[in-house]
Amino acid sequence: MRGALSGLTTRGRCLLAAGFAAGLCAVVLNERDLLRVAAFVVALPVLAAWLAQRARVGLHASRFLFPSRVQVGAATEVKVELRSAGRLPTGGLLLEDAVPYALGARPRFVVERLPRNTVTALRYPLKPVMRGIQQVGPLMARITDPFGLAEFDRELAGRSKLVVVPRVVGLSGLPSGSGMGAGDDGSIRLRAGQGEDDAVVRQYRHGDDLRKVHWRSTARRDELMVRVEERPWRGGTTVLLDHRLVAHRGTGPNSSLEWAVSFAASVCLHLHRFGHQVRLVGDDGRVLAGGSGDGGHSDAVVLDALAALQPSHRREPAVGVDPGAGQEVIAILGGSTPAVVDALVRNRPRGMRSLAVVMDVRAWAAGGEDPAPDPEDARGLLTAAGWGAVVAGPSTAMGQVWQELCHSAGNRGPVVRTEVG
Repeated sequence: MRGALSGLTTRGRCLLAAGFAAGLCAVVLNERDLLRVAAFVVALPVLAAWLAQRARVGLHASRFLFPSRVQVGAATEVKVELRSAGRLPTGGLLLEDAVPYALGARPRFVVERLPRNTVTALRYPLKPVMRGIQQVGPLMARITDPFGLAEFDRELAGRSKLVVVPRVVGLSGLPSGSGMGAGDDGSIRLRAGQGEDDAVVRQYRHGDDLRKVHWRSTARRDELMVRVEERPWRGGTTVLLDHRLVAHRGTGPNSSLEWAVSFAASVCLHLHRFGHQVRLVGDDGRVLAGGSGDGGHSDAVVLDALAALQPSHRREPAVGVDPGAGQEVIAILGGSTPAVVDALVRNRPRGMRSLAVVMDVRAWAAGGEDPAPDPEDARGLLTAAGWGAVVAGPSTAMGQVWQELCHSAGNRGPVVRTEVG
């Protein structure tokens, strides 16, 4: 009974106090009619509290998300199923599902009557504006009586996970003259050193390109031999994402960091579409997706990794070693000082294809934010070091940025790798 009385509202408590006061007066004045009224006034809030508490016990709810993985800007539907297993019908039910601000306003439902052992379905849409691993819930129910004398709160359903992945933009084409990690990049692998040329050759077959005839082997063996181009490098492509907080400007979904994450997702999925192995790396050198045995070739793995990505608090990226680990590199850089770019270039072998998108984060900056480095300085250093580099701003479409990056790769000319052995 004490638990039931704890749910009395202000109206119920006032009515209960009035009933006790009326009962006391009835005893003092010896008024039986007033005593009957007092008993009724006291019993009414007590009975309302008991009924509301009993109705709370038999409530059950389940939540379903369709789908549970959604892209930024797309809609998902939440379905809540209510069922009352109590002996008494439930009425005066207020439901509120906790929803993060990035998903919209908190939905509220008023259920006037909930029949026993009958499932009642409630639906509401969500349209996330920010990527992340969002938690929907808990679902809280407030049960009250028709007179508003008592109310009880109860958690009907816990939290449900909603994965909001970054927006993916369709891209077209590949950097010219490069297979981007597919092993068919058109580059020629040579072995320079002392001794006889150890090129791999085989007998000429009908239809072989005569430009591939290896004349030294032909003269030695007295039969036409052709050179087999060695293409052993199938290391893939590393997408380096600079997600340092200090390197980006703006807040919310329109920040430069969200643009960089969306572009990285678009590039990874675009290369996957062509069958290329992609390795996604953060500015701290940590492999976000594409590591050995993690199924990084899957689009879902890349998108889930980017959905959970948080800004890094490093002042400078970890570029003590080659960020590509022997692979081609596409770097997506925020505001970077010449010292950061110089360290990146210094640890990157010149013989391997390297491309970079330098973001003009000043265009994303809001009032009062610290000034950012000039992106043209970083682009100039990268270009001088043999990188293909372009500058991107918020007004430039991602598809256009990718086309310019592909064009910058073509302007670098053929890449020749040399091994000394």
